[in-house]
Amino acid sequence: MTMYTEEHPVQSHLFTLRLWVEEVGDGRCEARGKIHHILTGETIYFREWSSLLDFLEKKLEAEAST
Repeated sequence: MTMYTEEHPVQSHLFTLRLWVEEVGDGRCEARGKIHHILTGETIYFREWSSLLDFLEKKLEAEAST
């Protein structure tokens, strides 16, 4: 875990997350979502939770590599 110091300030991220349920037929429903990274403007839509987690991990990894 990175701690805040004057030499290494901790950068924060700001996201908006929208979740909803859509009927996909035969009485079945699926969760859908949209996540928007406020600082970069990047937005993705997802149907799988793994896509949301991948997006978040990439944003955090990008911070760690700078």
